[in-house]
Amino acid sequence: MRATLSISMLALFLAACGSQPPAPAEQKPATVESRAPAVVQTEPTPASIPATVSRTTTPEAFDPSSLAALRDPRSPLAKRNIYFDYDSYVVRDEFQTLLTAHGKFLAANPKMKMLIQGNADDRGSREYNLALGQKRADAVKKTLALLGAREEQVESVSLGEEKPACADSSEECWAKNRRGDILYSGEY
Repeated sequence: MRATLSISMLALFLAACGSQPPAPAEQKPATVESRAPAVVQTEPTPASIPATVSRTTTPEAFDPSSLAALRDPRSPLAKRNIYFDYDSYVVRDEFQTLLTAHGKFLAANPKMKMLIQGNADDRGSREYNLALGQKRADAVKKTLALLGAREEQVESVSLGEEKPACADSSEECWAKNRRGDILYSGEY
């Protein structure tokens, strides 16, 4: 009986040693950074947006097929700058209305071409700023494509830090330089 008990205990011991260890507590999955145009900041700070940006324009207030709307200061199409947060190339929500207007205009005018110039402030290396400017221009281009513009209508280029809107070394000035400029056929 002692031999049977010893064999049974040995079998239990070996079975316990051969089993799988308990599963670790469930781990959170790794997150993936979204590259789609999305909200980064819902309520902009006054220092981050130049005073020339209007937040009250609506794309319904203009004729998207009219070329005159490009020069009408009351039209959202007259506004041609998309501003970005520091070290970011995500199009902020406050510019969605503006880009919707430009997207509708391009959809209504298939022969019209657009150039988007991506810009960066002078912080960072020249190479970094060229890459960041290109990412900003591409983000605006992708947003316009989602809003009706065709791929062949929009070209994106980077100017890096080479075309500053302001030359001071202050946050207000740097905010003016972190932008994408929109130019239409005949303007570049």
